[in-house]
Amino acid sequence: MELILKKDVENLGFKDDLVKVKNGYGRNYLIPQGFALLATSSAKKVLAETLKQRAFKEAKIVKDATKIAEAIKALEIKISAKAGSGDKLFGSINNANISEALEAAGQSIDKKYITVLGGAVKRLGKSQATIRLHREVIIDLDFEIIAEK
Repeated sequence: MELILKKDVENLGFKDDLVKVKNGYGRNYLIPQGFALLATSSAKKVLAETLKQRAFKEAKIVKDATKIAEAIKALEIKISAKAGSGDKLFGSINNANISEALEAAGQSIDKKYITVLGGAVKRLGKSQATIRLHREVIIDLDFEIIAEK
């Protein structure tokens, strides 16, 4: 079954992508939830026209996302957390903590666009996260977790 996505769907595609899925997944989940619509010939023509009109706007959005990416790469993120014996943390550091640290540094990034390598960090030291600013602009962010005094 061919569908046109109306919204970004994790592990499937981005908005306005043409995707092939199994019939049950499309009929029972994507279409009723409003994530997709059936890719008929008329819907494909409308999509092509929409994409053509959006191409110029898209270039500006990618340029802005690249500027933000360069600003984030220049930042040195240090997150302080309570730590026990050795380098083990009480709790963990996840995408919400990184979003807060970026907010404090002056860059507002929603936590749903941040993916921490391994899900959550439970030890002191350096770690890495991936930030998706745009479908074409994805950066790796190195951050350090330090013990709270």
